[in-house]
Amino acid sequence: MPLWTSRVRCVVLGGLFAAALAVSMAGQQPTRVDPDAAGLSRERLREATELLSRSIVERRIAGAVAAVARRGHIGYLEAVGVQEIAARTPMTARSLFRIYSMTRPVTAVAVMMLHEEGRFDLDDPVSRFIPEFGKVAVLGAPGAPTRAPARPITVRDLLLHTSGLQPRTSEIYRREQVRSRSITMAQFIANLVRVPLMEDPGTRYRYSEGTSVLGRLVEIWSGRPFEVFLEERIFKPLRMPDTMFWAGTPEQRARLTTVYNPTPDGGLTPVETETLPFTERPALVEGAVGLLSTVPDYLRFSQMLLHKGELDGVRLLRATTVETMTRNGLSEAVQQTKGGAMGWGLANVEVSSTGEYGWDGTAGTIFWVDSARELSIVLMTASQPSNPGQIRERFKAIVQQAIITP
Repeated sequence: MPLWTSRVRCVVLGGLFAAALAVSMAGQQPTRVDPDAAGLSRERLREATELLSRSIVERRIAGAVAAVARRGHIGYLEAVGVQEIAARTPMTARSLFRIYSMTRPVTAVAVMMLHEEGRFDLDDPVSRFIPEFGKVAVLGAPGAPTRAPARPITVRDLLLHTSGLQPRTSEIYRREQVRSRSITMAQFIANLVRVPLMEDPGTRYRYSEGTSVLGRLVEIWSGRPFEVFLEERIFKPLRMPDTMFWAGTPEQRARLTTVYNPTPDGGLTPVETETLPFTERPALVEGAVGLLSTVPDYLRFSQMLLHKGELDGVRLLRATTVETMTRNGLSEAVQQTKGGAMGWGLANVEVSSTGEYGWDGTAGTIFWVDSARELSIVLMTASQPSNPGQIRERFKAIVQQAIITP
C-alpha cells in the first residue's frame, strides 16, 4: 500500500476519532472533542487537517498529530499519515515523538516549583550547588588567555540563557564532545566547565545547554532523580502517562515515531537523531532535550500554563509565578543581542508583547499558548528540517482563523 493510501485511511480514522472520542490523557476515560464548546469552526479545522494531509502527499512529512484546546475544551485532535513508512504504521494520538527542546519548559516548571518551596533564590550562584561551576573561565580576545567571569553564573542565567554557555550543536561543543546521551551527568558537567564561556554571564542571550544543568539542580534541591521528580510532581498529577525519557517497553517502542529527512529526489528517508537511541535508557537524563511525549500529553501541560499553573483541580504553580515565567525576562540590552521582536521567559519560551508564548523542538514539534484567546496548540510531525514548507505558521494561522466566538 503506498504512503498516500495509508495517509487517507489515517485521515478518515482521525476524523471519526476526533468527532467522537479522543484518547484520554490518563489512557482510560474518554474525553470529548468538541469544536463548538471551544468556539472553533469545524469547517476551518477541516482546512487544518487538509494542510497536514497535503504535506504528506507532497512528501514533506510522513505524518502528523495536532491538537487545539480553547476555554478548557479540546476542539481538535487529529492524527494523519504514518509514524513509520516501511511498516505503514498509522500515526495515532498516542504516537510518541522526540520533543527535544520542548523538554525545557517542563524543566523550567520543575525549577520554579522548587523555587516556590524556598529551595533557592533565582540569583543564587550555580556554584553554590554545583562547585565545579566555580572553575569556569571566559573566552579571551583572539590570542589572549581565558579570564575569570565578571560575576558567577546564576540560576536565573540558566533559565534565561544568559550564562555564556553554548548550545549542544555549537562547533566547539561538538569538537570537545561535551554532550552525549551515553555519558553521565558528572562527566557532562565536567565537560561544560572545561570549555570557556563565550561571554560574561548576564551580558548576552545565547541558547544553551544550561537547561540540562537545571535538571541536575532539580535533583540537588529535591533529593530525587530528575526523571522521578518529573514523574511524581508533574506527569502523574497532570495525567501525562506518555511522557518519558526513553521508550522502555515493547508497547512504547511500537508507538515511537521515526524522524524523516527529505531526499533530493523528493522522497523521505529515516534519520537517527542520536547515537544512543530513545529506545534505550540514557546515562545522561537531560533537562534540555531528553523527553518523549505525545500531543495529548503536551496539550495538558500547555493548558496548565494557560490556566496559570492549574489544570482539572491540580495546581503545580501559583498564578503569579506563571505570569512571571511567561513574560519577557531579558533586559533591554540583552534583548538586543537576541534580536527579533520575541522576548524570552523564565518558562523557557519565546514570548510576545501580546501575551502569546511557546517553543519548539528540533525534530518537528512545537506548541503555542495564546492567553488573550484562551488557546493552546500542539503540532508534532517527526521531521528534520523541523518546519518543512512553513507548515507550523500555516497550521497556526488556520487555527486562529477558526475562532468564531471572542
